[in-house]
Amino acid sequence: MEGMPFEGRNGERLRIAVLAAVVLLAVFLGVATLKGIMDLRYVGAGLQATNTINVSGYGEAFGAPDIATFTFTVSAEKTTVAAAQADVTAKINTITDYIKQSGIAEKDIKTTDYSVYPQYDYTRQVCTNGYCPEGKQTLRGYQVRQTTTVKVRDTAKAGELLTGVGSKGATEVSSLNFTFDDPNKLQNEAREEAIADAKSKAELLAKQLGVKLVRVVSYSDSGNYPQPYYAKDVAYGMGGAESTPTVAPQISIGENKVTSNVSVTYEIR
Repeated sequence: MEGMPFEGRNGERLRIAVLAAVVLLAVFLGVATLKGIMDLRYVGAGLQATNTINVSGYGEAFGAPDIATFTFTVSAEKTTVAAAQADVTAKINTITDYIKQSGIAEKDIKTTDYSVYPQYDYTRQVCTNGYCPEGKQTLRGYQVRQTTTVKVRDTAKAGELLTGVGSKGATEVSSLNFTFDDPNKLQNEAREEAIADAKSKAELLAKQLGVKLVRVVSYSDSGNYPQPYYAKDVAYGMGGAESTPTVAPQISIGENKVTSNVSVTYEIR
């Protein structure tokens, strides 16, 4: 019958078009429904918890430093800059060779300052008849200073090196400090202990209140840098030049303590 809309070639095309429209409509409605559900879940998840408890935790960690650092300076004063530089360079090279021969890597030897300063003598003039002429400033020479920082990965060598650089021509040795190659290790250990302490307190408090812990809704922490806790005295062997043996200083390596304080808020139900 020619009046039927779905018969013949044109009817087949019409059926395909209707079917495609139905499928597209179903997909659209499905996506819209899924989006609505996800939006509701997101909104619900973002609601601020109203029933909470807050607890604090404390942790500490101890460790002996595994890195020593110190600085040494070589200075010289001569009538010319070139002469002063030559003197300082010769001594610096001698000390650097000694440090390297002692097992210190080149990457752990760093020049941290180099300066040249003119040096003057100030002469006050004799006053006559109540008149005092201005003093006279005379150039005496030039001072050259070079400062080097050394990192010692074997702390047992610290005392020997302090004595050794002095015997090789260093005019100043200072800023001995013991620290850690990985400064975060102790802090992480202290924080882990503090979090465990806070969790233990929260579980006990929840039991006493007759509630259950749901999730952590906020967290904050504060710690401190490693601080000396107690000293380990270590006496080192002989150091210095062979012609003038010198006993190396007794160095207190010490042990550092790091603390961590945390504050944790739990949602309860």
